[in-house]
Amino acid sequence: MPFNIYDFSTTTKAVDEFLKANMSPTWAFITELTIVGLVFLIFYAIVGLYLVYAERKVCAFMQNRVGPNRVGKWGLFQTIADLIKLLMKELITIKKADKLLYNVAPFIVIIASFMAIAAIPFAKGLHAVDFNIGVFYMMAVSSIGVVGILIAGWSSNSKYSLIGAMRSGAQVVSYELSVGLALVSVVIFSGSMQLSTIVESQANGWWIFKGHLPAIVAFFMFLIASTAEINRGPFDLAEAESELTAGFHTEYSGIKFAFFFLSEFMNMFIVASLAATVFLGGWMPLHIGNLEAFNRIMDFIPPIFWYFGKTIFVIYLIMWFKWTFPRLRIDQLLNLEWKYLLPINLVNTLLIAFLVLMGWYFK
Repeated sequence: MPFNIYDFSTTTKAVDEFLKANMSPTWAFITELTIVGLVFLIFYAIVGLYLVYAERKVCAFMQNRVGPNRVGKWGLFQTIADLIKLLMKELITIKKADKLLYNVAPFIVIIASFMAIAAIPFAKGLHAVDFNIGVFYMMAVSSIGVVGILIAGWSSNSKYSLIGAMRSGAQVVSYELSVGLALVSVVIFSGSMQLSTIVESQANGWWIFKGHLPAIVAFFMFLIASTAEINRGPFDLAEAESELTAGFHTEYSGIKFAFFFLSEFMNMFIVASLAATVFLGGWMPLHIGNLEAFNRIMDFIPPIFWYFGKTIFVIYLIMWFKWTFPRLRIDQLLNLEWKYLLPINLVNTLLIAFLVLMGWYFK
């Protein structure tokens, strides 16, 4: 049984043909964009709320506590109650703040994460856009979010916000290099920057297994660097509560604060999705060599389950990382990147290029 038994491209083509048969090409295109937009808005809200709940439960588990357990069964509605609270809070106007930039900043941050989600392949034929430069696109749009953070810190007219924004800028610019080099390693293995092609290149084995030790090193380098890039603990210097109150979003309240809060969790989801896609096969099932019976059983599991299972696994690793290690100082954080991660990534990338040139990896 082939791995594309659950091919969603037939469904998307059927919807496209139905709309074009009943509408003009222009209105069909607008309708398709509207449908995709609404689906992503609903998906964004559901995943964001679930991740906030999961973060609290994982934190409680690490600290031998119960976590949310009052609002709804097992506290499932706690994050919904928090969302309603944030929506009802007053939007405070800051004196001497740059009002235009202050109000625009949260939208820049959240739009950047929306743009990144669009390129993720959830299953075969189930993605909004499939760029032939997908890896490059993901790196480019994920870097836009820091612009919103810098604008928020500067426009708030607060020293805490400004310091937090400057820290975030230095952090993202530094760790972007290691994230890029870790992704380049898979591009070298697969010979393509198109995410769907990278996934299909793992039909006979995921790159973390086929690429030997250098692929495993690249995977862990990506996890560490991307955790720092999205300002997650122990690299959350941009919003260190003990030093900067709340960092770059100190002066935000209500729905604007919710945008920053939600985008942080969605960025974690995007990072985990990208790691699952390029290193762990994405929606591709687990196949082991010539074990036909095992491979056929794996093919019966829908690809969307494979994708979400791998993504949740990586998210758990990131949360585990946060609640295990203490927060670094800013000098330690930058030393980690420039003195350790970047040199290791450079050597590892050269080693991977040599392995591919010699053909010393599982094909």
